Amino acid sequence: MANNRDISKIDWITILLYFTLVAFGWVSIYATLYIPGEANEIFDFEKLYSKQLMWILTSVLIIISINIIDFRFYETFSYLIYGIVIFLLLFVLVAGTKVAGSLSWISIGGFRLQPAEFAKFSVALALAKYMSQKNKPLKSLNEYLIIGALIILPIILILLQGDTGSALVFVVFVLVLYREGLSPAILIIGVLSIFLFILTLVVDKMFIFIGIGVIVSVVIFLFRKYKSTIYITLFAGVFAIGLVFSVDFLINNALKPHQQNRIKILINPDSDPMGAGYQVTQAKIAIGSGGFLGKGFLNGTQTKGDFIPDNHTDNIFCTIGEEFGFVGSFIFISLFIALLVRIITLAEQQKSKFSRVYGYSVASVLFFHFLINVGMTIGFAPVIGIPLPYISYGGSALWSFTIMLFIFLKLDAHKDQILTR
Repeated sequence: MANNRDISKIDWITILLYFTLVAFGWVSIYATLYIPGEANEIFDFEKLYSKQLMWILTSVLIIISINIIDFRFYETFSYLIYGIVIFLLLFVLVAGTKVAGSLSWISIGGFRLQPAEFAKFSVALALAKYMSQKNKPLKSLNEYLIIGALIILPIILILLQGDTGSALVFVVFVLVLYREGLSPAILIIGVLSIFLFILTLVVDKMFIFIGIGVIVSVVIFLFRKYKSTIYITLFAGVFAIGLVFSVDFLINNALKPHQQNRIKILINPDSDPMGAGYQVTQAKIAIGSGGFLGKGFLNGTQTKGDFIPDNHTDNIFCTIGEEFGFVGSFIFISLFIALLVRIITLAEQQKSKFSRVYGYSVASVLFFHFLINVGMTIGFAPVIGIPLPYISYGGSALWSFTIMLFIFLKLDAHKDQILTR
């Protein structure tokens, strides 16, 4: 149970950042959905901004509940929570409701819940539980296979729902593994593979093959006395050539037409400004039109003129850019970065490996959402449809991100009571 000692140990800086972002989000949603000349009453629950206010108030109840529950509960029942969420993901495939082309929702009366959002913190708990049982950094293949299974299972179920954007979020857990002993070489290989994939889309393959051949030849010549280096270099060269050959197949066969268009628009934003690139083009126009100080609260035109799809959910940053300008965008980004830095700082202070791994998981998921959501509105990331944490409209997302953060704050408040592992 929570007591005065618990409350005094809570990190109030993080809580202040949380509520500031949530308030920023609600104001942005209200501004986006505001219709000049109408009543626009705050407590008109036919309006989405009023419903978001209800989600915020219920989030406060969730926060209170998290702090009432004993802190040991979250580690003890990590696998059970993970299992419940997996069951919900399976249930959606059988009796879910399709919204915007994705079979991702459970509908109960007028209430809808998206289990994929809750899968993020359940995977974070399960990973923290498993990894905390290991006293040494992760090394064995068996350990990585188990961790991979914990992450890949929800990815598969979410992909079957047709929600590619939510599924991609789970890739970010590799950052947590890196903190806990994953070889930096894995990250380097991953980054270089992504770079080569993108390069293949914009540069003639012949030039890439020549470049790979030159690099491999130079490395072999310089390190010709070391057989192991020669073998690794040859393997890397073959892998790189295979990746280049596979790009066209992956684009044309593994991706759906709208996903292919998103990749093409990311590479060449001006190729189809009135078709596949319309959303990105309009988003950049809206943000750019805000200038330095913005058009002013409730004075946005692009975000209120139905130019931008999903402008209160996935594209909410457009409203921030248009109405609050560069200054408002800078303040928002600074607040979010401050939250991420604070979480990582607290995670490093944990005496329990469970709490540390969970804290890094929270920071990683929030970072991925923030980076991709903001990036896709300014044309630096593909449009994959994921919410901006604490800002975008949506009860499931707000509840999930709130639960994720406040479980960590609960663990942090008791870090002196948790034995080091």
